[in-house]
Amino acid sequence: MIITGGGDGIMGAAQRGAGRDMSFGLNIRLPFEQRANLTIEGDKKLINFNYFFTRKLNFVKETHALALFPGGLGTLDESFEVLTLMQTGKARIIPVVMLDKTDGDYWETWLTFVTEHLYKIGFVSQEDFHLFKIFHDVNAAVNEITGFYRVYHSVRWVGSKLVIRLVRPLTSTAVAQLNDEFSDLLLRGAIVQGKALPQERNEPEVLALPRLISSPHRRSFGRFRQLIDAINRAECA
Repeated sequence: MIITGGGDGIMGAAQRGAGRDMSFGLNIRLPFEQRANLTIEGDKKLINFNYFFTRKLNFVKETHALALFPGGLGTLDESFEVLTLMQTGKARIIPVVMLDKTDGDYWETWLTFVTEHLYKIGFVSQEDFHLFKIFHDVNAAVNEITGFYRVYHSVRWVGSKLVIRLVRPLTSTAVAQLNDEFSDLLLRGAIVQGKALPQERNEPEVLALPRLISSPHRRSFGRFRQLIDAINRAECA
């Protein structure tokens, strides 16, 4: 399903493509500009918010991938919000794709600011740049999103243990390679492949999935994104 801000423009285009039945709209009450697009207007899945922060919370809470397009201050606000939440471990890692027209430079200009005025000063780290990707081709962006879930399914913290659910198990060689490449993430022990932990019984729909279980540091979440990419490239059993 598609979740958008419920307005016109690229939001309205996304919902026309998905259709009314497959659309959610999270609109914001403003004295100007914003109104619901025709696809979602009057639908019970259109929710109106008074405050941007509650609207953004629902965006991040419910989505499995985020597509961002050139826009104004609201676009930049939402972009930095989701990246901050993922960078600090307050939201799960999801694919964030930033799209522009073929000859556009909106996101490259944004990236120059982040690089020159945040990274070089030391306000963000090199790892943070793995939390998003810029695209000028829609198919490439779609492949990025679908590829994110090729082997990786979801994640959950169980106490100090990070449990990564997989669509299919990895070979023992692949797990060993992950341990070699991502040992810096581990607080103690190793990444081991196993079954659901007892604390996960309240999620019966994913109980049968294989797991990668580890005890990592709760930092360097850009590296966690690299770990997910490596899992998706790994050889499956």
